[in-house]
Amino acid sequence: MHFKRSIGCGQVNGSFLDQTISLCGWVNRRRDHGGLIFIDLRDRFGLMQLVFNPDFSQETHKAAHALRSEYVICVTGKVVKRDAATINHDLATGAYELQVQSLEILNSAKTLPFTLEEAANVDEELRLKYRYLDLRRPEMHKKFALRSAITCAMRSFLDEQGFYEIETPILTKNTPEGAREFLVPSRMHPGSFYAMPQSPQLYKQLLMAGGMERYFQIARCFRDEDLRADRQPEFTQLDMEFSFITESEIQKTIEDMLSFIWQKVFNKPLSLPFPRMTYDRAFNEYGCDKPDIRFELIINDITAAFKNTELSFLRTVIDKAGKIGALHVANHEFTRSELEGWVAKAQKCGAQGLLWMRCAADGKIESPVSKFLSPDFTDQIKAVIPDFGPGSTLFIVAGQQAVAWPILGRLRLMLAQEMNIIPQDQFAFLWVTDFPLLEYDAQSKRWNAMHHPFTSPQDGWESMEKGDIKARAYDIILNGIELGGGSIRMHQRAMQQKMFDMLELTEKEVQDKFGFLLEAQELGFPPHGGIALGLDRFVMLLTQSPSIRDVIAFPKTQRGNDPLMEAPTPVEADKLRDYGIRLVPVQKS
Repeated sequence: MHFKRSIGCGQVNGSFLDQTISLCGWVNRRRDHGGLIFIDLRDRFGLMQLVFNPDFSQETHKAAHALRSEYVICVTGKVVKRDAATINHDLATGAYELQVQSLEILNSAKTLPFTLEEAANVDEELRLKYRYLDLRRPEMHKKFALRSAITCAMRSFLDEQGFYEIETPILTKNTPEGAREFLVPSRMHPGSFYAMPQSPQLYKQLLMAGGMERYFQIARCFRDEDLRADRQPEFTQLDMEFSFITESEIQKTIEDMLSFIWQKVFNKPLSLPFPRMTYDRAFNEYGCDKPDIRFELIINDITAAFKNTELSFLRTVIDKAGKIGALHVANHEFTRSELEGWVAKAQKCGAQGLLWMRCAADGKIESPVSKFLSPDFTDQIKAVIPDFGPGSTLFIVAGQQAVAWPILGRLRLMLAQEMNIIPQDQFAFLWVTDFPLLEYDAQSKRWNAMHHPFTSPQDGWESMEKGDIKARAYDIILNGIELGGGSIRMHQRAMQQKMFDMLELTEKEVQDKFGFLLEAQELGFPPHGGIALGLDRFVMLLTQSPSIRDVIAFPKTQRGNDPLMEAPTPVEADKLRDYGIRLVPVQKS
């Protein structure tokens, strides 16, 4: 093979007119017009039309008859202008074509399991089994080009800000930080295991102990968790840590970095600063800690409107200190069947039931329970929702707020999607702050760290009940998806020990899991804080992809399988023996 590519297919322009160049790529499309054969040649830069004409070279024209989709070829020829009537204005190279003089077939291709044009509609498992074919699609190239541009911009910005890029170990220690970890057996230490890091959390704190002061890493992280559209067992995050820093300074650095990315990658300004919202407000108005603020439709607490209600199921909720929440949809006419359909959808969200009320043109309330409403009910609702009136509909869920409000939050998103009121061309960033430090697990009857056990509490925590302590923690949200989160860490051993005490960890557990950290805190540990942003989620949102699998080169399926490599796989007993491992048969229930 003797080939030398002059330029990418999609890079041919007027400066190459009447020049002889060489192109390499894949046959994207073949059209035989009798005496002429047209080929659309594709590479990562785009498409270029090739013309095989026996007048240029009979031998090359004859060889072109063998070409089929996805053959890999190299051609040499002269760039000419297309006739005005044949110019393709939708193509960057649409005004030119290559009159091919020589052809070299670098590789042939069998019939593909699916065509690239139909790949988006093919079963995902089949696409992932032949991921290298799926990646050939131009839309996939655009996604990975954007991902590359974003990571380059991140590195450029952080380098200018004086950060060191430092790699931390993949094989590390099993520590109780929340998510389930992947374990790796050690042949040299039979019976012992490494853990693959959920994040570089402890290492980056130790880097601060090492005086690095400003660290970042495009870090690979691993969690053996159930999967969903925005979660994979292995993922990538921008991991950062700062010494001698405050929450506001970290948030400003992230905002400035994202603004730098926006300008460099999209050539657009980004409005700064991002809005802030406390965790309590986010939960009270949106039923979650990652609200999508691209549209209104907040949750309204209308418990007071039912304080004298005769409805027994609502009376029971109020008597048990529960709450009644409502989503108010204005200026939208729902049919009776649509309203009944939303009852079923609410039940799928976890609600025991959904009560709806709509205000008719004459101001009367229509509802399955309208005869039980007090005469001044509309006035009581208007005290909470001033614009309630004709054309308004309330969707009401009652119960303990911790249960009812998340249901309303899910219902809010479903309503917005079905009503098509979510702007698709808008990117709404938001900081959520003032998280609880601890959350109570009723099943285990103990308190757990809401973020991780190294997050610092806000001032005054010593005299508070556990459930009232706020954390120096913050999440950054983009379009209702948690893009990243971080906190100011505890750097003094006494405070860290009190945190472990609140989590009811025994002295042995603390020493076995975190003894090295406590010792570091006694050897000159600086105040520090950090944050991590999910790179996969970020690119998923910017490309409006339905799943992070679309922006990861070789992802796993929702069941955690790799159809391409056929992983995970069983391992032979003699290999397991080298690690001191013997499999115990799974008991069938």
